[in-house]
Amino acid sequence: MKVRIKFSKQGPVKFIGHLDVMRYFQKAMRRAGIDIKYSEGFSPHQIMSFAAPLGLGLTSNGEYMDIEVNSMSDCESMVKQLNAVMVEGIKVLECHKLEDKAKNAMSIVAAADYTLTFREGKAPEDLEAFFAGLKEFYQQDQILAVKKTKKGEREMDLKPAIYELTTEGDRIFMKVSAGSQDNLKPELIMETYDRWRGESCPEFAFLIQREEVYGNTGDEEHRNLVPLGFIGEEVE
Repeated sequence: MKVRIKFSKQGPVKFIGHLDVMRYFQKAMRRAGIDIKYSEGFSPHQIMSFAAPLGLGLTSNGEYMDIEVNSMSDCESMVKQLNAVMVEGIKVLECHKLEDKAKNAMSIVAAADYTLTFREGKAPEDLEAFFAGLKEFYQQDQILAVKKTKKGEREMDLKPAIYELTTEGDRIFMKVSAGSQDNLKPELIMETYDRWRGESCPEFAFLIQREEVYGNTGDEEHRNLVPLGFIGEEVE
């Protein structure tokens, strides 16, 4: 049985890297008594994969992992079992049963929501003007930026990969393309905005939080973005 688990990552654990989080969950599965399935062969390992690695220093309310289990009672029990062994800062929020033929979360990630707030003492003096400029920046037909890749640097238009960019109160909200093909980081958008307006924010000016991760149940031309947790059903 395939199961998708949603969890949050808050507080000091935001400085724990993806590989260490993965190793932590492997140990947590054993401590929680989850009947997780192991691969076959000389060196069996737990069948587990994560949707989209979270950048170091970012918090999140919407992280996902897929596992395979030999058996389970219900989602509520699994959530309680796991939360009983979680460290402070990591909390399991949901679990959903997937169809046997369902693709793993990593392969269907298409977008992610982020909120950005200024760290204390890092906000510009005229925050209203900063946000007004951000709106004007997003309304451009093209948003050209230099993106670093494994093969070097390349200029790209960020606009098609930014699905939404708004402000509310002292927060910036953005929905952007994510996944293996076109993964857009919020930091690149804000760095590009700085260059556009001719001013730079202080280093590490923003607190960045991922709010949700989406899969695309449509196609590239007609996207239908659905939270990964909605692609599956709860086991009562």
